[in-house]
Amino acid sequence: MTAGGTGAASDWRRWRAPVILVGLILAGGVVVAMLQARPAVTGPLDPQDVSPAGTHALAALLAGQGRPVIRVVTAGQALAQSQRQGTALVITDPGALGPTSLAMLATSPADLLIVSPGRNALNALAPGVTLAARASAPVASLPPRCGLPAARLAGPADMGGVALRTTVWGAWRCYRASLLPARRGAAGAAEPGSAFLVRIRSDGRAVTVLGTAAPLTNAGLGRNGNAALALDLLGTDSRVIWLVPPPATAGGSSPASLIPGPVYLVVAELGVALVLAAFWRGRRFGPLVFEPMPVVVRASETVAGHGRLYRSRRARGRAAAALRTAALTRITARIGLPKEASPEATCQELASRTGRGVNDLHAMLYGPPPGDDAALVTLATDLDSLEGQVLTQ
Repeated sequence: MTAGGTGAASDWRRWRAPVILVGLILAGGVVVAMLQARPAVTGPLDPQDVSPAGTHALAALLAGQGRPVIRVVTAGQALAQSQRQGTALVITDPGALGPTSLAMLATSPADLLIVSPGRNALNALAPGVTLAARASAPVASLPPRCGLPAARLAGPADMGGVALRTTVWGAWRCYRASLLPARRGAAGAAEPGSAFLVRIRSDGRAVTVLGTAAPLTNAGLGRNGNAALALDLLGTDSRVIWLVPPPATAGGSSPASLIPGPVYLVVAELGVALVLAAFWRGRRFGPLVFEPMPVVVRASETVAGHGRLYRSRRARGRAAAALRTAALTRITARIGLPKEASPEATCQELASRTGRGVNDLHAMLYGPPPGDDAALVTLATDLDSLEGQVLTQ
């Protein structure tokens, strides 16, 4: 083997334990990530979100009435799903949509429900409706004060947020901004005639604009007439398409929130593995180092030292085993027997070569330990004689 091959093998032996450990941890993390159900990315006004800001309760009420809510996340999906008659399209965050998406949604034949829009969304989706104030108004319980059936049947509802005005003939203006309680030092007061709910007809469809999402949320659905208002605003449509732009589009999420939870588990496992590997490597004594002996010890002194140790402990059995093992190793190598040869085969071969009895040889080489020192000396003499007889052949 070359020096390069030896070095590679040595490096592998040194690092195979950490590599195998890290591999097992990575495999475990992958299994955990695959088995753990990935939660849906939800947020405010999401029909899958059960938090106070979500709209899961409203979606459940609509589904109970036989009007399924179809959740989409892009304008293209919303346009494709809203081509059928009797469809309503809810746009929860129009400020998160760019000009191209707004222009695409403007071609949809579905009725629109737009929540808290900005100027760009109003220009594209609700022509003739504009903002009536720069600042958002506080949410409060307001009476409808209009003839829109959905608002009149619902009665007082939580309204506020973006104040709206319109010059479209026949438009409904409900929940007037002038009904809000006066607040000391309030800025950006709404113009006279502005409202928080406006409905117009545009290109043969109903376009409803809400200044706030409060009546739709899980937290607000049970207050006042919010539930009735939300259901009646969508009451003429058999299907509801709910557009929820993803957090990355809305720009309201950090990069860390986009990382799946199992990734953190894998990182934590790797951190533990690195700490354990560092501890393991730090506790090692390192590879064996061969150093020259400070003094030379003669082999005879080593043998004599072992003998004195055996004698002091009366370890006749251990001494006999050492003598027999050494003798058998040299004898079998001399006569060509394999190391794994059975005692019977060894004794038969030695009997044929030396003329000694098989039983005598078996007792000498594999018999019980000597009972006293004299028997041990006799065994050593017999083994020496047998070895000499074999080696001189």
